Amino acid sequence: MTHSLHPAAEQGFSSAAELYQRVRPNYPQEIVHWLIEDLKITPHATALDLGAGTGKFLDYLTQATPNVIAVEPIAEMLEQLKIVHPEVQVQQASSHQIPLKSNSIDAILCAQSFHWFANLETLTEMHRLLKPNASLGLIWNQRDESVDWVKALADFLKDFEGDTPRFHSHQWQKVFEQQSLFKFEGQKVFFQQQRGTVEEVVSNRLLSTSFIAAMPVQQQRDMKRQFEAIVQQYTGKTAQDQIEFPYLTYAFHYQAQ
Repeated sequence: MTHSLHPAAEQGFSSAAELYQRVRPNYPQEIVHWLIEDLKITPHATALDLGAGTGKFLDYLTQATPNVIAVEPIAEMLEQLKIVHPEVQVQQASSHQIPLKSNSIDAILCAQSFHWFANLETLTEMHRLLKPNASLGLIWNQRDESVDWVKALADFLKDFEGDTPRFHSHQWQKVFEQQSLFKFEGQKVFFQQQRGTVEEVVSNRLLSTSFIAAMPVQQQRDMKRQFEAIVQQYTGKTAQDQIEFPYLTYAFHYQAQ
């Protein structure tokens, strides 16, 4: 069976690759310690960033090892990655068919991506690439909905998600329920904040969401106005005011069996 890209990913990320690179939050620096201590990634290890996007996670992965391969199916995302990380080896490939040797990878990382390809075919391909007992790390930045205005934005967005794969649906976890390729080793949660103007870190960041980036331009403009109206309603801040957008970063560790 061949898995094609979800339309929201293919259209949204193709058209909004530059925006994605510019406005998406980074990751907490503590994630590097997790890569080294929990996933046992050494400077001699070869790590694969699967669904690498524009390379936002590479700043952290390359602190653990310089031997990194980035795999991404969308050409426009890879072009942004190459601008920021010209030193990283790249492969334009799908998650279920990666042109690399079996048992050649010490760790696979999926940052903000695994929900797009959470299927048994991908798990089988990742298991083929990994050395015995090697690590699989799944990482997501998620908006902290314990903050009232963040929760209001999330509630507003739910009506537009449709069937778009999302971390918070936890549908991605089902692929691990009936398989013997990977064993769950543990989970950690980190806190961080993205600082900037409301326009930069809230409305423009939300416009980079796959199913919103796939909308017609006029509808995106309407969404932007509504995002900023929600923030102003709860915080009194306008588009050019400074704000701190809170995130929780979830890190899941699995081991190849």
